[in-house]
Amino acid sequence: MDRIPISPVTAIDICRGVARLFLQHDMVALAEVPLGNGRRADLMALDSSGRVTIVEIKVARGDLLGDMKWPEYLDYCDRFFWAVPPGFDASPLDTEFFQPERTGVIVADRYAGAILREARSTALAGARRKAETLRFARRAAARLLGTLDPDLVIPEGG
Repeated sequence: MDRIPISPVTAIDICRGVARLFLQHDMVALAEVPLGNGRRADLMALDSSGRVTIVEIKVARGDLLGDMKWPEYLDYCDRFFWAVPPGFDASPLDTEFFQPERTGVIVADRYAGAILREARSTALAGARRKAETLRFARRAAARLLGTLDPDLVIPEGG
């Protein structure tokens, strides 16, 4: 019998699995969310109390080890997670550079995710929370509007 090849888990697969996991925890997520500092979060989620969570997705070890910009996300969220596919060597995430005392780890595929290490919550300043929540809401509304009217040109920033 021929073996059926297993396709690799992509960043989109992980995004979907994490979004499903977050929904089970009363959080709604958006992918590719621009931040006030010009960076773009792979995934951002809001919970019912307004807490902001950012997730950085990694599917390749080289991408993880070469990511020097990730600390710039910390000022834009209450919690920060790394998300990786099943079988990924996440041992670098335990090193000092990746701040394991602050950052969480999620393993996910396209169907589900699991939190391997919870992220420590560090409260955003009120003004930053308001700005990021507004940015999130406008982005979500613009995307919904785009599905209702595909011909509509939506300005960047939503």
